[in-house]
Amino acid sequence: MEKRFPTMVWGMEHTSALTLIDSVLDPDSFISWNETPQYDNLNQGYAETLERARSKAKCDESVITGEGTVEGIPVAVILSDFSFLGGSLGTVASVRIMKAIHRATELKLPLLVSPASGGARMQEDNRAFVMMVSITAAVQRHREAHLPFLVYLRNPTMGGAMASWGSSGHLTFAEPGAQIGFLGPRVVELTTGHALPDGVQQAENLVKTGVIDGIVSPLQLRAAVAKTLKVIQPVEATDRFSPTTPGVALPVMEAIARSRDPQRPGIGEIMETLGADVVKLSGARAGALSPAVRVALARIGGRPVVLIGQDRRFTLGPQELRFARRGISLARELNLPIVSIIDTSGAELSQAAEELGIASSIARTLSKLIDAPLPTVSVIIGQGVGGGALAMLPADLVYAAENAWLSALPPEGASAILFRDTNHAAEIIERQGVQAHALLSQGLIDGIVAETEHFVEEILGTISNALSELDNNPERAGRDSRFTRFERLAQ
Repeated sequence: MEKRFPTMVWGMEHTSALTLIDSVLDPDSFISWNETPQYDNLNQGYAETLERARSKAKCDESVITGEGTVEGIPVAVILSDFSFLGGSLGTVASVRIMKAIHRATELKLPLLVSPASGGARMQEDNRAFVMMVSITAAVQRHREAHLPFLVYLRNPTMGGAMASWGSSGHLTFAEPGAQIGFLGPRVVELTTGHALPDGVQQAENLVKTGVIDGIVSPLQLRAAVAKTLKVIQPVEATDRFSPTTPGVALPVMEAIARSRDPQRPGIGEIMETLGADVVKLSGARAGALSPAVRVALARIGGRPVVLIGQDRRFTLGPQELRFARRGISLARELNLPIVSIIDTSGAELSQAAEELGIASSIARTLSKLIDAPLPTVSVIIGQGVGGGALAMLPADLVYAAENAWLSALPPEGASAILFRDTNHAAEIIERQGVQAHALLSQGLIDGIVAETEHFVEEILGTISNALSELDNNPERAGRDSRFTRFERLAQ
C-alpha cells in the first residue's frame, strides 16, 4: 500500500484511515471488526449517495474499526475516513464506534482513535446527532476500566466528533495543520455574522493554548503511540536505590537562599533525566498553557506513574492548579501512582487570580489529591510556600530535600506581618521550624533527600524506594491511610 503523508493545510488532501493503519500498526497485524452496514428506511437519494461514497472511498462506511499491534503491544483502533461523506457520523457509523469501544473494553485493550469528521450526518434524523451521547457513555466505560484512550485528531475534526470522542482522550495529539474545532469557520460566520480570526481552529494554536497535548505527523504517530503504551506498561522489577545520608542542617536563611538559586535543579531537570520514560501533557484544556505546573506519564524505577511537578520559575495560578487536577484525574483513570514534586514561591497574588478563584482552586486540588485511592509520593525539592505548596503536599510518603522548606509564607512575608518590616525574617522562620530536618522531627515528612552532585538521581531513587515500599505495604497507601495520617496531626 502506498504511503502518502501530505503536509496538512486547510483544503488540501486528507490522510486516509487505511494509510494511517498501514503506518501505525505492525505489518499484517490489523484485524477488522467491521460488520456489514445495515440501514433502515433509506430513501433512494440517500441510498445512491451511500453507494457513490463507498465507490469513492473504497470503504463501506465513514469509520473503520479493528485491532492490531504496535511494536508487539495489542491495541484497538477506531478511525474516521474523510473520503466517505466527509467522515460524517450517521447511525450505522456511530453504532460501529460504540461497539468497537465496548469490545476494546471487554478485551482490556488500549484504544487509539483518530477522528476526521465534519460531525453528524445531515441526511439522517436526530438519532445520528444524539448518538454522540451513546459514544461518550462507551468511552466513559472504557476509561473506568483503567484502559488508555489515545486520540489523534486529523484534518478536519469538527462538530459532534470533536465534542464527544475527539475530546475524550487521556492524551490528545493532532496532525500538523489540522483544522479542529466545534463548528467550521463558514458555519460560524453564516450563523453568527462574524468570522473567526485566522488560525484559531488550527492544531498548532490549540497546542499553544493547552487544548491538546502536541502535534505529531502521521509518520511520527507509531513512535508516539508505542512510547506512551510502553511508559504505562505494568511494573518491572528494579533494584533498590541506596540513598546518600543527608548532612547537618545549614543556617535557615542560607538553606533558603540555596533553594532559590536559579541554577538549582527543578522539575525540568527531573523530566530530562527520565529521558524516553516521559510522555508530557500540554495543559488543562481550558484555553491557556500552565507553565508553573508540569504533568507527564513517566516511569520511575521501572514503575509507571503520573508525575505532577511545580516549576518555580513561573507563578502558580488557578490555571496551573487545574492542570494538576487533570494529572490527578489521569492517574485515577489509569490506576497509576501519583508523584508530586513541590517547588513554588507561592500562589499567584493578583486580581485575576482572585477572580478566577485561587483559594477555591487550592482547596479543590488539595481535596482531589488527598482523596485519590492510589499510592502517592510527594517530594519538596526546594521552596514550599503557602497554599500553592500545600495543595500538592498530601501523600502516603512525603520527603524533602536537605535545603528545602515548607512555610505558610516566605520569611520576608512573615516578618512583614509581625513587625511591618523584613528585618526579622531569619528569627521568625527559625522559630517556625520550616527546614527539612525540623519537618522530619515534627513528623511532617518521612525522610530527607541528600543534596549531592547527583541531586536529581537522589530524588528519583528516593521516589523509587517509596513506591516499592508502598507496593510491599499496601495498607500504607490510599485515601483512608492518608486521612488517618493527616488527622493524626491534630492529636
